[in-house]
Amino acid sequence: HWDLGMWRVPTLLGCPHCCGATPYPCVPQGKVPASSILASAPSDRNLDAWRDLGCRTTHCNLEVLQESTLVFLATKPHVLPGVLQEIRPAVGPHHLVVSLAAGVTLQKLQRLLPAGTKVLRLMPNLPCVVQAGAMVFARGSGASDEDAALLQNLLTSCGLCEEVPESYINIHTGLSGSGVAYVYLFAEALAEGAVKMGMPGGLAGRIAAQTLLGAAKMMLETGEHPAKLRGDVCTPGGTTIHGLHQLEKGALRAAVMNAVEAATQRACDVGED
Repeated sequence: HWDLGMWRVPTLLGCPHCCGATPYPCVPQGKVPASSILASAPSDRNLDAWRDLGCRTTHCNLEVLQESTLVFLATKPHVLPGVLQEIRPAVGPHHLVVSLAAGVTLQKLQRLLPAGTKVLRLMPNLPCVVQAGAMVFARGSGASDEDAALLQNLLTSCGLCEEVPESYINIHTGLSGSGVAYVYLFAEALAEGAVKMGMPGGLAGRIAAQTLLGAAKMMLETGEHPAKLRGDVCTPGGTTIHGLHQLEKGALRAAVMNAVEAATQRACDVGED
């Protein structure tokens, strides 16, 4: 489930008509009108939130294909083959199909859809709902440069969005999809350290969050390697190097690398299940 916040971007989604000679809507400035979004799910439990935001909803997946040219498939991996079998008769050359299902390869998507279908595989992460996400996508053999540009234009306003080789998508899952949870754990530990030293929990949590935000912004805006930025904070005999020594004793870097590796491997395993 993606919150409507994901769609505060300069394009139209699920538009039943095309603009000009291109098979997709053009990309105007502004936000996606909620009325341009048609969401489908088996039960109202997953659709109530979409309706509350002003989106149109249906229980019929084929209706989405009939009314839209750009279709996002946001299902669990084991559910997706059944959904593809259902919508296959309605998929045409004008559709651009974007799958968010973890582990489901482009090869499998193309095998389960009509030959020549324009397919892309996208992996977002949770902060997309606050327009600070990290997304990567790969395109199938039928998708063109224009198709890739359309998806990237749509999603750039939700955060960082880059086209990558498909082999990177499972790595992205371990790095960024799961990595958000690693960061939350680290933020919690930072705040709890401050609480231990006497700072109120609410204040400690806010400062920890702002610390992570500021550090990330410096990495993105300066382009410097994190080791260089870390060195800039350290002074001989100062507070930071003493703290870093304790993190090295706890093998923080090795633990995080192992976590990325384990999550990446699990993403690969999901695709083989």
